[in-house]
Amino acid sequence: MTIIDVQNVTKTLNERTILNEISFEVEEGEVFGLLGPNGAGKTTTLKILLGLLKPTSGQALVFGKPLGDNDDLRRRVGVLLEHDGLYERFSAYENLNYYAHIYQLSDSQEKIMKLLDFVGLSERRDSRVDELSKGMKRRLALARSIIHDPDVLFYDEPSSGLDPEAQKMVRELILYLARERGRTIFLNSHDLDEVQRVCLKIAILQSGEIRAFDTIDNLRRKFSTHAVEIALTNEKEAEKARDLLMSSDYVSACERDGTKLIVSINDGKPSTLLNALMNGSIQVEEVRTITKSVEDIYLNVVNQSEGRI
Repeated sequence: MTIIDVQNVTKTLNERTILNEISFEVEEGEVFGLLGPNGAGKTTTLKILLGLLKPTSGQALVFGKPLGDNDDLRRRVGVLLEHDGLYERFSAYENLNYYAHIYQLSDSQEKIMKLLDFVGLSERRDSRVDELSKGMKRRLALARSIIHDPDVLFYDEPSSGLDPEAQKMVRELILYLARERGRTIFLNSHDLDEVQRVCLKIAILQSGEIRAFDTIDNLRRKFSTHAVEIALTNEKEAEKARDLLMSSDYVSACERDGTKLIVSINDGKPSTLLNALMNGSIQVEEVRTITKSVEDIYLNVVNQSEGRI
């Protein structure tokens, strides 16, 4: 079931095109990442989805309708933007209690205590927000975003500026909400490692246009350079293997680093390389396909769109 549906959205401001007919969909239970450099249009896209901005043309739907026109649907959404949305002079408990009253939650006290425990802030329940560290504030803001048990969550840079322990907690929370609770999560993020760990599907936004949109696995296959790493028993064997492979029609490049070779294949499979080396009486320790990271994919797409490659 499609939860978020963006179709041909264009946004112009002062005759400048911020978004140019962008389209993507997010299915129920997916963790989706919207990536792109500063100024690409990520925040504008998020604001249009939340109903804070109207598109010049096209449609951005959540649960099949624009959020800006429907109060009931907005209650099914949790949001965490750049600012935490916390009251500095309230305690951690008082902040969550305030939002519980806004959502008219009947079992608020028990839920608040469970959430504080869930984000590791039980012992700081009575501490004022202005006494908390940045990481603690972000964890409290995450608790605030799910206090009403929303079906879809919009997070803008949820791990920005956090220490590694807090980043791990945020990742675990996102994965728990998606895998165990079936929640749909939309991430705006510059943290490509975080995206690789939690997202199933991504879109790369560059200069207001979607340059790539698919699952991470499909994008890895699409942008794969068919590179293989081969470990040899010693440097002499590695040099011998390099000379042999470079004479093959299906090898476009072969670089040696000590006892390892990085081989780019034009055609064929890693098993073809292994057979060639075995037939050449070369001792091989390991052969493995090099998998592209989200960072590799992202840089490839952005550089292509800017004409660098």
